[in-house]
Amino acid sequence: MTRSDAIADSQRQFDSGAFRDMLARRIAVPTESQNPERAGALASYLQQEIQPAFDAMGFTCSTLTHPKARAPFLFAERIENPALPTVFGYGHGDVIRGLEPEWREGLSPWTLTERDGRWYGRGIADNKGQHTVNMQSLANVFKARGKLGFNAKYLIEMGEETGSPGLRELCEEHKALFDADLLIASDGPRLRAERPTIFLGSRGALNFDLTIESRKGAHHSGNWGGLISNPGIQLAHAIASITSPTGQIRIPEWVPTELPAAVRRALADCEVDGGEDGPEIEPWWGEPGLSPAERVFGWCSFEVLSYKTGNPQTPVNAIPATAWARCQLRFVVGPDPAQFMPALRRHLDRHGFPMVKISATRDEMFAATRIDPDDPWVQWAAASIQKTTNKKPAVLPNLGGSLPNDIFTDVLGLKTVWVPHSYPGCSQHAPNEHLPPELLREALAVMTGLYWDLGEGGTPGRS
Repeated sequence: MTRSDAIADSQRQFDSGAFRDMLARRIAVPTESQNPERAGALASYLQQEIQPAFDAMGFTCSTLTHPKARAPFLFAERIENPALPTVFGYGHGDVIRGLEPEWREGLSPWTLTERDGRWYGRGIADNKGQHTVNMQSLANVFKARGKLGFNAKYLIEMGEETGSPGLRELCEEHKALFDADLLIASDGPRLRAERPTIFLGSRGALNFDLTIESRKGAHHSGNWGGLISNPGIQLAHAIASITSPTGQIRIPEWVPTELPAAVRRALADCEVDGGEDGPEIEPWWGEPGLSPAERVFGWCSFEVLSYKTGNPQTPVNAIPATAWARCQLRFVVGPDPAQFMPALRRHLDRHGFPMVKISATRDEMFAATRIDPDDPWVQWAAASIQKTTNKKPAVLPNLGGSLPNDIFTDVLGLKTVWVPHSYPGCSQHAPNEHLPPELLREALAVMTGLYWDLGEGGTPGRS
C-alpha cells in the first residue's frame, strides 16, 4: 500500500462515520479534572478508551502515577528497532468544566452534536479531538504497513487543565524510559481554520496579584473624600504605568531585546485571523512596528485579567479600603523570568507606588520555549504536510498561549513539533466548544502522511 492509499483510507474512514462514533464515545466521558467528583471518569477514560486503542497496535502500556498528580498517566510504547527514529507523542484526556447550563439550547458538553456544519462537544478541540486524530492516524499507518516503520512512545495525562501537576517530576523520574528523537503532538489552534500549521514551542505565562491595603474598613466618601487616598485610583494608576495607553510594555526586562531574524522570516507570511467568531484585530494595540503575527507569536504581552475595589455588585458611597488585580505576563524566549518580579518592584517604586503589594498566585508558571524555525525536523515536517495538503503550512515559532512544552524540551531534551487540529474561534474553555468536521478530516490526512513519512527513512539525522 502506498502513502496515497493510506491517506485515502483515513479519509474514507472519516466519511463512513467511524471516526465520529469513536470521538462521540470519548466526549461522552465527563473528564473534568477540576471537579473532584470526576476522578472515576479520568481513570475510566484511560482504561476503556485509550489503552485498548494502543493495545490494538501492539503497544506495551503501563499506568504511571506521581504523588502530585490527582489522576494516573498512561504510557504506551512500541519499539520496532532501536536503530529507527523514535517519536514521542503527548495528549491530555481531561477537559475544562462542562458549564452545561451555558451551552446553546439543544447542545450538551457531553454529547457530540452536529449543527450548522460544526461538531460540538467538550474536548473536541481541547484535547480529545486532537489526540484522537493522532492515535487513529498511527493506527491507519500500522494497518497499511503491518508496522509503523519507526519507534513510538506516547504519554496521555489527565491533569493538563489543572496545570499538569506531577508531569515534570514524572518526566524527570522516567527520563530514560521517555527517551526519543522528537516530540510530535497536537494542541492549540491553527493560525486559521483552513491553513495547516506547525508551532515549535509556546509563550510562557506568569500570573500575579497586585494589591493595595490602605486601611481597615471603608469610609464615607462625603465625609472623607479628598482627605484619604483611594486604593482603587492608586492601583489603576500603578497598572497604567506598566504599559503605554496603547498596550506597549514599559518595563524593559519584560520584553526581548530584538525579534530574531529566523522568527521574522517564519512569521512573514502568517496572517492572524480568528474567523467569523473571533474578535477583530486592533492594529494600534501592542508593540508598535510589529505585524499582528509578530506581536502575538514573537513578543510579550501584559494583561489585567480581573480587577476589584469596593463592592462591584452593590456599590455604596464609601471610599474602599483595598484594591486588587489579577495580572498576567505572556512572554517569549529571551527575557529572564527570574527578573520579572524584581523589575516590576523597581518599576512601581520608581513611579511612586511603593504601597502596591506584589504576590505570586498558586498558578504554575509556564516557561517560554521555542526551537529554531530553520531546524531540519521543522523543515521535514513542513514538507510532509505540504505534500499531503498542497498547502504551505504556517510555521509559528511558538504558540501564543502556554503549554508544558518546557518539560519536553528542558527535561527530556526533545525537539518539539506541534501540529494543531483546532482553530482560533473554537470556543475552547467556553460553552459551545466546536470544530468544523472538514478540519478534522484534513487533520487525519496530515497526520497519516506525517507518520507514514517517519517510517520511510531519510528523516533528519537518520539514513
